[in-house]
Amino acid sequence: MLTRRHLSMLLPLGVVACAAREEALAPLPPLVTGYRHLTPLRLNVLEIEVGQPLPGAVQVAEPAPVRPEVEMRRMAEDRLVPIGTEGRARFLITNARFTRQTLAQSGGISAMFAGEPGERLAVELACRVEILAGDGTRVAFVEAQVQRVQTVADGASASTRRQAAEEVVRQAMEAMNVEFEFQLRRTLRAWLAEGVTPTAPAPVPVEREDLPGGAPRT
Repeated sequence: MLTRRHLSMLLPLGVVACAAREEALAPLPPLVTGYRHLTPLRLNVLEIEVGQPLPGAVQVAEPAPVRPEVEMRRMAEDRLVPIGTEGRARFLITNARFTRQTLAQSGGISAMFAGEPGERLAVELACRVEILAGDGTRVAFVEAQVQRVQTVADGASASTRRQAAEEVVRQAMEAMNVEFEFQLRRTLRAWLAEGVTPTAPAPVPVEREDLPGGAPRT
């Protein structure tokens, strides 16, 4: 039977072993790589403004390996394409929240070896696209929002916690991309141009003038 004295002697050895394993782990590659591979959303406006998040919209509990407001802004810049000749669209982040909630540990001797307590990681995302007339009047808008949650177990390593934080943001962004496109196609159909690709202007034709004797001059 292990006595309290034996437990106190074993704890430092366990801590050192865990620290050595943590240092041996390679850094994790980023899970989010951009959104240019997705279908572009072509809006019939002259320009698209990606505005700053609304006041109080960003609430991020550190550490946050992937920040949700950065990914939402990149989504808008990668996917929204202006192809019109007038008016403009404005993309706004209305909610970009990443929270960590510490979970209660179970009691008993096992809790002494559990390490860091478990966590509940939650992501809430919301954004809005507004269509503005030339005078700045809003003529249409659409909103999209998603939520995702992930739990980290007691005693999880630092790399596991980091990976879980990246994963829950990535899952939320995947869901946001789907919801964002769905809402735009449903609500802003009149401003979406399907299958239209901006083209370069046609070349200016070369003028010709006939010279005496029939030889052309350019």
